Amino acid sequence: MQGLGFGNQKIGIGLDSCVIPLRFDGLSLVQTTDFFYPLVDDPYVMGKIACANVLSDLYAMGVTECDNMLMLLGVSSKFTEKERDVIIPQMISGFKQAAIEAGTSINGGQTVLNPWCLIGGVATAVCQNSEFIMPNAAEPGDVLVLTKPLGTQVACNAHQWLEQRKDKWHKIKAIVSEEEVEKAYHDAMLSMARLNRTAAHLMHQFQCHGATDVTGFGILGHADNLAKQQLQEVSFVIHNLPCINKMAAITKACTNLFGLLQGTSAETSGGLLICLPREQAAKYCSEIKKVEGHHAWIIGVVEKGPKVARIIDKPRVIEVETTDEGCVQTVPAPAAGNPAVSTSIAFLITDQCCKPTP
Repeated sequence: MQGLGFGNQKIGIGLDSCVIPLRFDGLSLVQTTDFFYPLVDDPYVMGKIACANVLSDLYAMGVTECDNMLMLLGVSSKFTEKERDVIIPQMISGFKQAAIEAGTSINGGQTVLNPWCLIGGVATAVCQNSEFIMPNAAEPGDVLVLTKPLGTQVACNAHQWLEQRKDKWHKIKAIVSEEEVEKAYHDAMLSMARLNRTAAHLMHQFQCHGATDVTGFGILGHADNLAKQQLQEVSFVIHNLPCINKMAAITKACTNLFGLLQGTSAETSGGLLICLPREQAAKYCSEIKKVEGHHAWIIGVVEKGPKVARIIDKPRVIEVETTDEGCVQTVPAPAAGNPAVSTSIAFLITDQCCKPTP
């Protein structure tokens, strides 16, 4: 990748954020930018998702304090005056609220008239070296932890199909109910709008060896990108895929249209994929559950290899839902006959999944 310079704690183009040493000793600029088009109906929630998505690039570096944000906003030239006056203030309000939740503020940005509505921003932090974690120290024997479920793209598309009630909806309605699609869509919105700040904070406490956030390239694409940055000759092997409930069934019914089980389904404002020492991973999952009330999942292992990532032929799908109390958790397994993982740390205890692949 261009610009990588781990020896002097510098990252240019290639990973989640740039890390640029400043002219002041011991300080670095950590900065990122991102934008995309609306993917949910609620403009306020869309604003929160966009802000959370930008900040996740800082969080993937273990940076928990953002010093400033800029907002990038494209106002669609196709909006009527009434649509503009309703939608845009709501998007701005959602973005601002997420920034407040992150302990930062928006000071500047740019607004343009554009054929398509878009929203994003820039996140900037000035850090001491101890405040960020270089994403290059994975070791054989480490395990991979994921802090949010997969399947946001599937959930958003399924909801769109439900509203349109055309061929694609008729293809999946036999395996998923309208209520289940609405629930998955709601769960996806909550997940995408949730900050990865706590996950980033705990990376320091539990000796993280590197992380990335899971977004447009899917879990496999981002895992592969992270593997390529490691100092040691290691590869990542993914055994478990935590997915929003029923999304795996939908992707199967659509002949793997989204690539969810192949790890290529795009995510928006997804979780952090974190490399942790094996002895720390269960503690990390327990602590994030204690602090936030949400499950995290141990999904794979780090082993000696040619700096690539792969998913095993038959990964275990872990169904995930958001409770009425707003907690993200594994769907409880049926009483008998189903080996599904029912806790966030069960993977670690399963020796079969934690041993390096021959």
